[in-house]
Amino acid sequence: MDHANKAYNQHKSRRSCGADILPSELLFNPQDSKAGVLKKNANNQTTGEIISFRDISDSGNRKTEDKKSCHFSRIIGEDRKMIEVFRQIINVAEYDYPVHIFGETGTGKELVAEAIHNSSLRRDGPFVPINCGAMPEGLVESELFGHMKGSFSGAIRDKKGRFELADGGTILLDEVAELSKHMQAKLLRFLQDGKFEKVGGEKTVRINVRVISATNKDLKEEMKANRFRDDLYYRINVVPIALPPLRERKSDIPLLVDHFLKQAAGQYNRDSVVASDSAIMLLTEYKWSGNVRELQNAIQFAFVKSKGDKITPDDLPMEINDNRLFQTIRGPSRKLDRVQVESAIKKTGGNKAKAARLLNVGRATLYRFINDHPNLQKRICAYGN
Repeated sequence: MDHANKAYNQHKSRRSCGADILPSELLFNPQDSKAGVLKKNANNQTTGEIISFRDISDSGNRKTEDKKSCHFSRIIGEDRKMIEVFRQIINVAEYDYPVHIFGETGTGKELVAEAIHNSSLRRDGPFVPINCGAMPEGLVESELFGHMKGSFSGAIRDKKGRFELADGGTILLDEVAELSKHMQAKLLRFLQDGKFEKVGGEKTVRINVRVISATNKDLKEEMKANRFRDDLYYRINVVPIALPPLRERKSDIPLLVDHFLKQAAGQYNRDSVVASDSAIMLLTEYKWSGNVRELQNAIQFAFVKSKGDKITPDDLPMEINDNRLFQTIRGPSRKLDRVQVESAIKKTGGNKAKAARLLNVGRATLYRFINDHPNLQKRICAYGN
């Protein structure tokens, strides 16, 4: 569990930087997305869309290695997988091609869609999210495309649908897999020619809107089960973006914890609250089936329960506290990660042989891991040999 302590130490060092939201040095201008231009933020402000990353070369291949906290739009992350998501957002923002975002519940699909909109030339237009799974079946068509007065019982006036409200901007069809086959056909027609008719209307309406869809289901499996149209899949999946679950980006957990605690303290006018190293350890080792949303709920629970200026394991929800058992478990099959290795190297004063024993892996395994992470080599040089 040493990597959790290391993560907490990094967490504390970030807090000392004095930034209002997250420490950052580079300001991304959405208008420069095609050229990939990154500019210095001379005023040290944390407003707007902020991102900090750099490219390094390794055997002729371009790699991305993030060394600082990253805050892009309202998305927080410094893990390599999240940096790649940031790059995808930048790359796709200037184009109006349909984007499909796939990710488990709680991974931040709406935040990514909003970031694409805010980084695009449509950013001054409306961003209209709609949860396709939360609408009653009989009202889906009216909600999406609008209706005319008297077209059905209760239609006492003309109504614009979400597509029309999003004209000139972006619409997010969240949980698009929940649409019925009938509505899938309606959506397909709109994607083909940008036209639709309101319920009960005869006039064809033409609008200009970018369509982003999202789901936590595998649409290919939905197609195989004949629940999702093949032709619609190929229309909405022009640019796919896959969001990693939190369990695959655990190095971001201390950063997210710090953000949620600052957010809560500011909202309720409390003094600064931090998470103890033991609490960070538990949070880092937990499975997080609900991803970032579940982590936020856990931190809010702990914030309410805590009495002082530090979150302890006793303040965390019961299911996370039950995870204490795993603190004493360490086996040779455990997969190495960057935070874990760096923590062991630091604890042993740079002695890689001792670090390998501490990690319960062979020296060759540890050396291979370090060689595969050039940026890690630079960081551990400060710890000794």
